[in-house]
Amino acid sequence: MKFEIFKFDRATSTNDVAISLIKNKQKKVGCVYVDIQTKGRGTHGREWVSQKGNLFASIFFSLEKNYPPFNEFSIINPIIISDVIKHFCNKNINLKFPNDIFVNGKKICGILQELIVSNNRKFLIIGIGVNIISNPEINDEYQATNILLETQKRPMIKEIIDLIISSYEKFFINLNSYNYE
Repeated sequence: MKFEIFKFDRATSTNDVAISLIKNKQKKVGCVYVDIQTKGRGTHGREWVSQKGNLFASIFFSLEKNYPPFNEFSIINPIIISDVIKHFCNKNINLKFPNDIFVNGKKICGILQELIVSNNRKFLIIGIGVNIISNPEINDEYQATNILLETQKRPMIKEIIDLIISSYEKFFINLNSYNYE
């Protein structure tokens, strides 16, 4: 599987763009990322605060018969994305399944999974938000952080995108060795 990359300056949300590419352009596999996201979505209908300089991306693919089912991807996705974050932030990384990644007890990444059907095929869309240079002040049960704050280094967004894509491509290449248990 080879992911086609779609880069935009601005979008409501990368998941919205992915849905449009699937339904209107008949794209089957891809990665969308934007500089500015005006209506990013989090889980349970919450807003994903999208501050410029951070990563806003969605990867999408059709769920083939030999792929793990939708619900297993809620475990697979945080593991794949946390391995990418470890390349930049090799600190205490924890997962709060199915959609949060924490560094040193602070949220650094959120994941939003959506399933759509187009032309009788199921597609999985995985929205990924990574705090790279800033993070929102969340009045919630936890704090947020960003890669720059944790490491004093600022990775390039394209570098993170390339690692995410290569990680998913490797997952699908090695699908025969995948075992949910």
